[in-house]
Amino acid sequence: MEGLRRRLVPFGSPAAVTGMVAFMFAVLVMVPEEVSAKRWIVGDNMGWTSNVNYTIWAQDKHFYNGDWLFFVYDRNQMDVIEVNKTNYETCNAEHILHNWTTGAGRDVVPLNVTRHYYFISSKGFCYGGMKVAVRVENLPPPPSASPFKEKNSAMKSTYRGQFVLPAVFAVGAVWHALLRFSW
Repeated sequence: MEGLRRRLVPFGSPAAVTGMVAFMFAVLVMVPEEVSAKRWIVGDNMGWTSNVNYTIWAQDKHFYNGDWLFFVYDRNQMDVIEVNKTNYETCNAEHILHNWTTGAGRDVVPLNVTRHYYFISSKGFCYGGMKVAVRVENLPPPPSASPFKEKNSAMKSTYRGQFVLPAVFAVGAVWHALLRFSW
């Protein structure tokens, strides 16, 4: 029992700290690459206001399940109302699906269902173009990895999993052995 106690590494020792750093590095290497959700500021630097063509703003963008729309506007004059397609086209705010207005002029709408979303400002600004329609879709599947293209991120991820992680564990094992014999 006495021999076992001498081999334990105290928590604050350099060996314990080095071991923890190596462990944290190994965990980071194992974390898969993910595509993160995007927060779209509606109208970019113009925000949610009149005299902006939001159809043009949205036309070249791809909105994916998990993204967010961020509406920035004058809270004393405007609002963010979700309506159906017919009410969007006619600027009719009588039958709203959801009122996203919080009163702060900084409203966030989660796009968590794959469908079309239609937003208008119900206080008359819709007739001036204050309306936006977005189509939310699922993320496309990742491209299949080609064994001959090293520039492909999927290939880099495969190399990382096949070579880097075992190398980290090998270095850790050698380091552990060196520490063990140096005591």
